[in-house]
Parts: sequence; structure tokens; C-alpha cells
Amino acid sequence: MRKVKEWSACEVFLGKQRGAFQAPRMDILEATRRFERWLRRRINVVEADLDYKHEEMRSDPFLFFRATFYRWAQLWPEICPRLARAVEVYSVGDLHLENFGTWRDTEGRLVWGVNDFDEAHPMAFPNDLVRVAVSALLASESSLRFQLKQGEIYRQLVEGYRESLEREGEPFVLMEQHPKLREMALQELRQPAAFWSRLEAKTAVLKTALPKAVRKGFEASFPRGVEPHYRVVKLPKGLGSLGRERYFALATWQGGMIAREAKAVVPSACLWAAGDAAGKGNPWLEKTVEAAVRCPDPYYGVRRGWLVRRLAPDCSRIDFDELTQHKDVASLLFCMGRETAHIHLGTPKGRRKILAEERKLTSKWLEKAAQKMLKASLHDWRQFKDASARQLAR
Repeated sequence: MRKVKEWSACEVFLGKQRGAFQAPRMDILEATRRFERWLRRRINVVEADLDYKHEEMRSDPFLFFRATFYRWAQLWPEICPRLARAVEVYSVGDLHLENFGTWRDTEGRLVWGVNDFDEAHPMAFPNDLVRVAVSALLASESSLRFQLKQGEIYRQLVEGYRESLEREGEPFVLMEQHPKLREMALQELRQPAAFWSRLEAKTAVLKTALPKAVRKGFEASFPRGVEPHYRVVKLPKGLGSLGRERYFALATWQGGMIAREAKAVVPSACLWAAGDAAGKGNPWLEKTVEAAVRCPDPYYGVRRGWLVRRLAPDCSRIDFDELTQHKDVASLLFCMGRETAHIHLGTPKGRRKILAEERKLTSKWLEKAAQKMLKASLHDWRQFKDASARQLAR
């Protein structure tokens, strides 16, 4: 469980932010209702998971932020119009501190980087950096173990981003290099016994028929002859994708455990925010992953509308509790800035365009944008946590 300060003090934190906040025309409750209706028209929504998601959103502003990219996509061009009109790149969209993890490449090497592209969509290049910065501000304010001055957050992200652009990027392979990242990735919380126990605890035996597309995806991903048993989420994990169907396949193979996850793919919330009547799926997901400067995970791919990926102690997202074990938070944010550039560098002719436009921005562009989006998120969180379930269901 993430150790946080008492967030009744959020009123004090909000009071620190200078300048009046102009509330948007559509409030967070109406935005949530409309987005979830949009979502239901595209996938089979797990309503119990949405109820859980709403509870978590009320409990903590950091969790609220992670769960509401749809709101961010709606407010971003309104609150930061100049930055939202910057050159578009292949973007993660929903980038935040817990959107990084590790996997094994085709050579078996341990790699660190962005591991969730569910909301991938072309966006102005500042978007991903601003969103990481806001998540770091919230984490720094709420966590007793993630402490960093605001100015340092902005500086590390921008410097890491610029360095990667200028050097044209280099993936984070955690073998001979990056010892601090490697130590975080291989710490006690990610050891096999603990990992498999947590996976078993948060899932339950599947009692209904497995969708044919999911079964085919699992069969294509597992070694030949493996006969897995299928499970579903019992204790929800993560927030942004809650409400989507998720299935797990676990098996014992050649003396050890192996697992796969399948998650329904939906269009990016950017399309909802733009009023686009999108169909199903997200073509930008695979396109963004394949174009980025990275050592790809050979088990990560979309099959018939389902994202299938390998799960293992060293092939999973790094949770906030694990981030706080990193001994140098500043260097971690520097690496996040670099990895953000690795994604954007996949954009055709993106490097030259980004560098040219980034040089035109003021020295405090990230700070000013992050503060504005932070105010908006805290304003929405206060309204959401005070609302009843009945108000949200209208």
C-alpha cells in the first residue's frame, strides 16, 4: 500500500497554487458520465471495476489523476492552447510515474521504459512531459518517500528529454549500464515467489467461456504444448484501463510459472475529447510502439482487438511502492525525460521539428503548464470526491 500523507490537507496544497482557476464549462461529473457512455458503445464494460475505479478516484488526487486521462485530453487544449498547438508526435498520451516498467527483449536482456500505450495517439510533444511533471508534483506532495523540489522535477525532465533528442536516443538496457534502474527492477518486491503470489491473489478462476480471440491470442503467445488455466481480475489493479475486460493465462512449463495477459483495446480518449465517433481498436498503439527508439518486447502485440503481453517478475509495470525504493529520484526523472523522447523520436522527421520548436519556448514553459494542469486536476478531484454515486450515475 502506498504510504501517503493525510490528503485532507489538499485544501492547503491547492491554496499554494497562485492564480485563480477558471472552471471549465463541463464539470468532471458530466465528463465522466459522457466518457463512460462512449466507452460502453465500444467494449463490454465491467461495471464492478468502474465502481471500484470511482472509489479510488475519490480517495486520493494522485489516483484520481491516473484514472482521468479522458479529462486531461478534454482540458489540455483549453488550458494550454499554445503548447497544444505545438508539433504533433507519436505520443503515449496517458504518461505518468507508474507508466514505466521492464521487459525482456529478443536477446533476453532486461529493458526499462514506457510499458503502457493504451492511450497512444498523436499529440503535441509537450503533452507527455507536462503529464509526467504533474504526476511527479502530486507524488512529491503526497508521498513521504518521494520528495523532490518542484524546480528539480522540471529541470530533470527537460534536460533528460533534450539530451535524448540531441543524441537521437538509446534504449535503457539494464545490463552493463544503468545500475540504479537495474537495482530498482530487481528488488525484493519483484522476486518470483512474491510476484506469483500477488498474481494468484488478485485473480480468480474464470467461470465463463473465454472469448475466442483471446484464446487464439494466448495460444499464439505460449510455447507449443502448454495448457494454461484461465483467470480474471478479482482485485483490480491499475486505474486508467479499469472497466475493460482482462483475462490471464497461467501455466507451469519446464519447471516454472509462465503467464500472459489479454486486455481489450479501445480508441484513445483523445478521440472522445475531440468529439470523434471512433470505432473500435487503436491503430496508434502498435504504430507508436514499433516506431519508438526501444528494444521491443517480442511478446507484446495486438491480436484481434486484444493486447496480449507476457507477465513475469521482470516483465511488468513498476508500482509506486517500487519507485520509492529508487535511491536517486532526480536521476529517475531524468531517465523518464529521456524515455519520453525515445517515444517521440519515432515520429517521421520528428527530431528536427521538436528541437526547432522546443528552442522557441520560454525557459519555464514546463513549470507554467504543469501548474495550470495541476490546478485543474485538483479542482476536479475536490468536486469528484464530494459527489455521491447517485450524482455520477445520472
